[in-house]
Parts: sequence; structure tokens; C-alpha cells
Amino acid sequence: MNAFQRTFLVSALAVGMTLLWGVAFMPAMAADQPETFPCVAEGKLEKEISPEAELVELSCFMKKWEGAKTLHFKVTLKNVSDKPQRYRVNLFLDQCKGVGGLIPRKTKKGLVKPGATASFTYPVGGMSCKPESLIVRISTMAP
Repeated sequence: MNAFQRTFLVSALAVGMTLLWGVAFMPAMAADQPETFPCVAEGKLEKEISPEAELVELSCFMKKWEGAKTLHFKVTLKNVSDKPQRYRVNLFLDQCKGVGGLIPRKTKKGLVKPGATASFTYPVGGMSCKPESLIVRISTMAP
């Protein structure tokens, strides 16, 4: 066996092992991703959204947080105005719970530019079930 054949054989073996490794661990990696579900039943979602924002995504999933399986909301917003913006997000659940925050959370890297999207995931501490109803309130903040 010459040097070229050995190099080809070693390369083919390395590629084959890489593919086998990826296929073997792909289901395990997919299992780590939480499954999203509709946040509330049809007609049980109330939205109050500033004209400078568009709600691109509102999804829910269960994920371990502080040692317990907890409800999480992922909120993605798009800036539909012609100026950079910062948004206040409030999510009010029917169980007298509420979560929220700012998008972007910190302004060190700047605000959400016109046409750009930004998202944040909000865990709801002590909530291990899906809410019956939800109010989403999104407003802009003065610069």
C-alpha cells in the first residue's frame, strides 16, 4: 500500500466515523430541544401591541428552570418603525401571574434597528402548566 492509498483510507475512515458519530447522537441532541405548543386556546389571547412593533413569534414550552419543569414564553418582535426602538413586554396569565421585561434587555449593543427582529425567553417561576388565557402587552420605551 503506497502513501496515497494510506492517506485516502485514513481520510475515508475519519469521514465515516464522523458521520456515524453524528447519526448516533442526533436523537439525543434533538431530545434536548423543548417541544413548543400553543400558549393558550383559540380566542383566549388578548394582544395590546404598540404600532412600532410586530409580534413575530409567541411560543410556549416546558423546560427545567431552577430545578423544576417550568413554563417558558419565547417572544420575538420586529421593529416596524423607522427609528431604533426598545420595547417593554408584559405577559399576564390568568393564574394571577405575570412576567416580562425589556427587549433588548440591555442597550450596550444598541436598540432594535428598523426592520430587525429581537427575541427573549421569559420563564414563569412556579408555573408547570399551560395558562387558560393570556394578555400580551408590548409598548415602546422613550429613548
